[in-house]
Amino acid sequence: MAIITFTSDFGHKDAYVAIVKAKILSFDPTLTIVDVSHEVKPSNLADGAFLLGSAYNQFPKGSVHLAAIDSVGAKGDSYIALVFNEHYFVGTNNGLLSLITQEEDVNVVQLNYKERSTFPAKDILAKNAAKLATGTPLEALGKSVENYKRLIGRSVRATMKEIAGTVIKINYYGNLITNIRKTVFNDIAKGRKYAIKFGRQEAYKLNNQSNEVEPGDWFLYFNHQGLLEIGIRNGNASQLLGLRFDSPVWIKFEEQ
Repeated sequence: MAIITFTSDFGHKDAYVAIVKAKILSFDPTLTIVDVSHEVKPSNLADGAFLLGSAYNQFPKGSVHLAAIDSVGAKGDSYIALVFNEHYFVGTNNGLLSLITQEEDVNVVQLNYKERSTFPAKDILAKNAAKLATGTPLEALGKSVENYKRLIGRSVRATMKEIAGTVIKINYYGNLITNIRKTVFNDIAKGRKYAIKFGRQEAYKLNNQSNEVEPGDWFLYFNHQGLLEIGIRNGNASQLLGLRFDSPVWIKFEEQ
């Protein structure tokens, strides 16, 4: 029996999270539900995709991932399930899942449902996630569709002279997570000196851990996701550096 993860923009003030879980457990009380986050900014698809995208592949293959961010969607949006990288995803056809699958070809079905709902996470998504987790084939949940709503994620521009990226997430600590990947950096750096520019600041080396600097100083490293992260030890980098979501970050390399 597969694990179900649950990511939403419901917060914890209201009972929405518990109600969706109750729907899943009413289908099968032996199911395991793991919360990824319910503090996604309301209707922020990029934030939801980042959180789910960074966590899903830490779970066993075959897990089911329920995404309820802007779950009512725009007028006319349907509800879908898909399989990607040997994981199942259930959510609204609002573009969020496309930010996780990127340009990959995936098997997508449009979920069957009798009528629209003011609470589709409970009435549509929860039931179908539970079905997948208990062994119902994806194809049995609805008709296969070739096209689903796609969004384009923020991309990195890389040359032999520089890498230009952006802040794609500000985490709980105020650290700035960028879309600059360690693999891209290693391919271009090749032992050359470099300067990392963020806001009005420049750094000339990377750290291995945040405790390599003194409290109040900034640190930069490639985190467990392989993404460049900028923080201030015992401080909030976003506030103190004046950087936010979509702020630019550059790495400029010494000329060969």
